[in-house]
Amino acid sequence: MTTQSPLTCEELLTTTRTVRRGLDLQREVDPELVKDSLRMALQAPNGNNRQNWRWLVLTDPRVRADVADVYRAAFHARNASALERLDEAPEETRRMITGAKYLADRLHRVPVLVIPCLQLAGERLPEGNQAGLWASLLPAAWSYALAARSRGLVTAWTTVHLDRERDVADLLGLPPTVRQGALLPTAHPLRTTFRPGPRLPLDEVLHCNGWRGDS
Repeated sequence: MTTQSPLTCEELLTTTRTVRRGLDLQREVDPELVKDSLRMALQAPNGNNRQNWRWLVLTDPRVRADVADVYRAAFHARNASALERLDEAPEETRRMITGAKYLADRLHRVPVLVIPCLQLAGERLPEGNQAGLWASLLPAAWSYALAARSRGLVTAWTTVHLDRERDVADLLGLPPTVRQGALLPTAHPLRTTFRPGPRLPLDEVLHCNGWRGDS
């Protein structure tokens, strides 16, 4: 159990961050904290209440290491050019890439990896806009991140491994009708206080009554 002071709803929503460098890689995570967070996540909305979500919780060091190997290969393939020119990148980009590399290099040491999935009717994703499909999983995945934070844990939201989704599916024995939606490394934090992240002002992204409507 955690002894931190309860977070207000506003604190929880504005300070739940993707944590890459601040994961405690030494401290074990009580599986019941993860399960309790997932029970909360199952209250999220989903299409026609079909509840086609499936959740993989990886704690075995060998399994985590195998998944981390695939993740690292995907990360370096995706970011090879950016890593070669890191010194030329703006500070914000450099900080983002180095933080992501820090996580990729240590993913096998994160005590819990959570992979939210969807069980589909067939092996292929539907053609066209898939917003409705993933709306039956991703809100629950974020609810898990919020619930974990409220229980003294932190997570990192990442999808890098989806560049090699089939490789991970083969490692974990997933049937072809199960598709992965994200990867959420989960651990205790090295620090307990977080600030709201940098975001554009609402006025710059808000459109009322249409794209060119009054803001």
